[in-house]
Amino acid sequence: MPVSISARARRDAIVTLATTVGLASVDELSERFGVTASTIRRDLATLQEQRKLTRTFGGAMAVAAHPEASLRQRLGEHFDAKRDIARRAAEAVQPGTSLFLDNGSTVAAFAHALPVDADLTVTTTSVGVVTDVADRDDVRLVMLGGEYRSLSNGFVGPLTEAALEYLTFDAAYLGADAVSPERGICEADLSQIRLKELIARRAAAVYVLADSSKLAQSEFHAWTRLGGGWTLVTDDGIAPDLVERFDTADVTVVTA
Repeated sequence: MPVSISARARRDAIVTLATTVGLASVDELSERFGVTASTIRRDLATLQEQRKLTRTFGGAMAVAAHPEASLRQRLGEHFDAKRDIARRAAEAVQPGTSLFLDNGSTVAAFAHALPVDADLTVTTTSVGVVTDVADRDDVRLVMLGGEYRSLSNGFVGPLTEAALEYLTFDAAYLGADAVSPERGICEADLSQIRLKELIARRAAAVYVLADSSKLAQSEFHAWTRLGGGWTLVTDDGIAPDLVERFDTADVTVVTA
C-alpha cells in the first residue's frame, strides 16, 4: 500500500524519478504514489510550468536529465575521434555521386574532409555544411529550407520533408545524439528523427557517423530503427560486444 505524502513531496519525487529513470508515465506514477491519474496530470502540469519537467505523450521527462548541447558546444567534444571518423568515411566517397549530409558536428567534419575534384552533388539541411562547401567549384550544392533549429544549426519540419520527395541520393550521412543496435538512432526531438527516416528512404546507402561515446546510450527519447544494410562509422573505442550486436542488427561497423 503506497504511503501518503504531501503534494510537494510527491512532485519532488516525480522529478527525481524522471531524472534518474529518464521517462515517467502517468500510469506508473499513479500506481507508485497511490493517487489518481488526474492528480498526476495536475502534478505534471505544475512541474512543467516550473520548468522542471517536459510533458510527453502519456507522461513526462526531466528537463535537466539530458540537456541538449548546441552544435557549437558539440564541435569541441571528442574532436580527434570525430575528425578521424570523418576522414575514414570520406575515403569511401566516389567521384560523381550525390550525397545527403545531415546536421551534426561529425557530419560537419565529414563535409570538411570530402575529397577534392570529386564532382559531387551535396544536399544538406545544415548551415555549417553549406558554409564549408559553398566555395568549392567541384560541388553542386543543394540546400533544403524549412524551420531553422538553432541548437543544431540546420532546418527541419514539413517544408524540409516535402522537398525530399523530389530527390534521391547515392548515399546519406546521418548524425545522431545516440546510437543503439536494438533501438536505433536517438535525437532530441521527433522532428529530427522523422527527417532522418525520410532521408534514409531516399538513399541507396546510409552511413551513421557517431563517435563511440554515443553508442548504446539513451540521451533522449525520440528514436528510429537502424535500417538493414546501413553502415556505422565510429572510432576504435567501440566495445567488441557492441560490434557483435550491430552485426546482429545487420549494421556494418567501420572503425577509424
